Amino acid sequence: MTVTTFSVPTKSEVSENNQAIFTNLEKNLGFVPNLYAYYAKSETALGDYLALQSRKTTLSNKEKEVVNLVTSQINGCEYCQSAHTAIGKMNGFSEDEILEIRKGNASFNSKLNALAEFTSKVVTNRGKVDLIAKEAFFNAGYTEENMIDVVVLIGDKIISNYIHNLADFAIDFPIAEKI
Repeated sequence: MTVTTFSVPTKSEVSENNQAIFTNLEKNLGFVPNLYAYYAKSETALGDYLALQSRKTTLSNKEKEVVNLVTSQINGCEYCQSAHTAIGKMNGFSEDEILEIRKGNASFNSKLNALAEFTSKVVTNRGKVDLIAKEAFFNAGYTEENMIDVVVLIGDKIISNYIHNLADFAIDFPIAEKI
């Protein structure tokens, strides 16, 4: 079988278990984002991914969006850049701040700047980060527990980045500005 075009399944095309998850997403978000619907092509991936995404973390919502935006930019995922631009705005970031974060900086907040720079180095160097970058992260007030949560969140975002980069289905959020 040769697949050159990937489709997003509808609710009626997924398992009963995933249909129940769709119902819950519709109730909580108002719609089922295409990324989540695409995960439902697997019997377990959608539930597993949502559990990972909703895990407790030491990071604030703003900090999570810094990690999501930086990671998605480095991995070239337009879907996640767009989704997290919208979520970043809901968490109080301006359009200009979001564009700066996507570039791996946050000059408007020194702690978030350290997080953005650290995240950029972790993703770019696949976790092999120099001592200077680690010290800047810790000197900004982050802990080893925060570092673990950053890496877990990077892993979460890489999963989505790669799924969309492979399948390239329609983006159902306002398209993020290219930088």
